[in-house]
Amino acid sequence: MKKFRSMLIAVILTMSLVLTACGASGGAASGGSSSGGTIKVGVVNNPPSESGYREANVKDMEAVFSAANGYELKTAYSLKNDEQLQAAQGFITEGVDYLLISAAETTGWDEVLKKAQEAGIKVYLFDRMIDVDESLYEAAVVSDMAKEGETAVKWLLDQNLDAYNVIHIQGAMGSDAQIGRTGALDEQFASGKMTKIVQQTATWDEAEAKKIVESVINSGEDFNVIYAENDGMAKGAVAALDEAGITHGVDGKVIVMGFDCNKWALRELLAGAWNYDGQCSPFQAQIISDLIKGVTTNSSKKIINEEKGFDAKTITQSDIDTYGLGE
Repeated sequence: MKKFRSMLIAVILTMSLVLTACGASGGAASGGSSSGGTIKVGVVNNPPSESGYREANVKDMEAVFSAANGYELKTAYSLKNDEQLQAAQGFITEGVDYLLISAAETTGWDEVLKKAQEAGIKVYLFDRMIDVDESLYEAAVVSDMAKEGETAVKWLLDQNLDAYNVIHIQGAMGSDAQIGRTGALDEQFASGKMTKIVQQTATWDEAEAKKIVESVINSGEDFNVIYAENDGMAKGAVAALDEAGITHGVDGKVIVMGFDCNKWALRELLAGAWNYDGQCSPFQAQIISDLIKGVTTNSSKKIINEEKGFDAKTITQSDIDTYGLGE
């Protein structure tokens, strides 16, 4: 009998150890990781120096996908699509659990995402859409860039100007933001309701935008609208106007429009120096983290950040405090 009891105790202890080991293994699996519960995330993004929007976006990613929140974060930053593709391939080779992408261009991503899928790596898009089959990514947490453009152009049409002579300063060509914010304005050019004085990319750069406006001023062509596809480029455009002594804003000759809603840009609206700024939310990280950890059950392939546009005549300090980016 004593021998039987000893054997029974040994069996029970063995089963207990096995169950404990299985429980530990199951915990790692539920976290989506193969490295002791830490979730490996590779983020391919544009550099924080691109704009105030991007700086806020990068900081948000770093804050949410932190070691304190159970993540091992790897990042790669570039404005060039080929460099982003190489970085994504590198993360796949390293064996990350999740790959997050804000693409410099909308095309060229099919093969890399297929390789990620073959490797069992789940892909989330953020900030910008890309042209791939939706089966290649889990979800896209993005702004509706086309709606941003439509909202801005509708506001401009509502100003009922006698003529619309527009300097259109574009962002990085081929990016989702550029395509979306350009589309609605191109429709107005095609219809003849607005006149395209110049349409040129400054690749999100303030200094390049200033050069574009200086060139138009020096040519002597008449214009009364500057539609810049981010705040930094609008700032560069205004610098050129100021140097030439051309008035702008609520009581000025030239309407100034930007996008992203940096706090400093919204203050320009409040002061009446600019006329319009379109919101673009940089905060997608927590939504993606909730999807990864199963906190939310949103099954949509495309999750849209709700956004608005701000008018210099109606904006308040409360709007700046609530919606403004940075300091």
